[in-house]
Amino acid sequence: MRAVIVDRALYRDGRRTEGPADFSDALDKARKDGDAFLWLGMHEPTEEEFALVASEFGLHPLAVEDALRAHQRPKLEVYDDSLFVVLKPVVYEPESDTVTTGELMLFIGDSFVVTVRHGEGSPLAAVRKRLEAEPEVLTHGPTSVLYAVSDAIVDHYIEVAGELQVDLEEMEAEVFAPDGGSSGSDRPTAERIYVFKRQVLEFRRASGPLAGPMTRLAGAGVPFVHDRSQPFFRDVSDHLTRANEQVEGLDRLLSDILAAHLAQQGVRQNDDMRKISAWAAMAAVPTLVAGVYGMNFEHMPELGWVWGYPAVICLMAGVVYGLFRQFKRRGWL
Repeated sequence: MRAVIVDRALYRDGRRTEGPADFSDALDKARKDGDAFLWLGMHEPTEEEFALVASEFGLHPLAVEDALRAHQRPKLEVYDDSLFVVLKPVVYEPESDTVTTGELMLFIGDSFVVTVRHGEGSPLAAVRKRLEAEPEVLTHGPTSVLYAVSDAIVDHYIEVAGELQVDLEEMEAEVFAPDGGSSGSDRPTAERIYVFKRQVLEFRRASGPLAGPMTRLAGAGVPFVHDRSQPFFRDVSDHLTRANEQVEGLDRLLSDILAAHLAQQGVRQNDDMRKISAWAAMAAVPTLVAGVYGMNFEHMPELGWVWGYPAVICLMAGVVYGLFRQFKRRGWL
């Protein structure tokens, strides 16, 4: 059977403790103790599976609907009883040159954090393990979870942007190679650039809209966020700005590479047309002369001269050779 609740833990004074098996009882205990909070992690719950959680934690129906539907933009929404945050982790597969995004929703409220994950990207086990090794961070309550998750996702943005930069440099070297990037792949170069640009666009859709929520969290006055957490979120916001600048740079460079490639193709086609025109002109000269002598008129120049035929052949060869030298000198051949 699929495990919807992937982890559940009660934290007191920054340390994981044993609590009631039922999450409703665990939440009541966390609120009663005052210095504890419950972190409930879920993976792709159905509406029926999430209904009890939404009821027990008092989650807003609109936020619950967004959490179940997924396909949301990164955002921050404040409700009466909770804070709702949507993050989009990014995964890059270098073998297929594809960027995939998952979705991670966080409900932050009075003595609780509920995380709802969609997709395989950004499992939270590593984040939870790192936090549990830093009890001084966990003492900040649910805000520490929001910070740690945001920080991990944004740091991974920078890593993915670096991997994309390496692949883009390789593509750039292929495009500006002497063969114009025509070797090494069955896919046309323009198509590969366009597909790569689509991956960068997918990345931008995940990282770009997150700038507003991070800026808001870095300021004061956000409910359910610890008063002394602003410096931490400012650090995340700075890292996000760097990631967004990298992604925008990749997008601009891809546009420049595509334009340069298309210009190369245009120049190459012009070269081909010049060569075809030059060879056609050289073929037209003997065709014209032979066509004139093939009209079977009685009074033709040099018909009675024994050297007339060789002379005409030499004339045609000389004119063709002269044209060849001219086209060669002009770079048409």
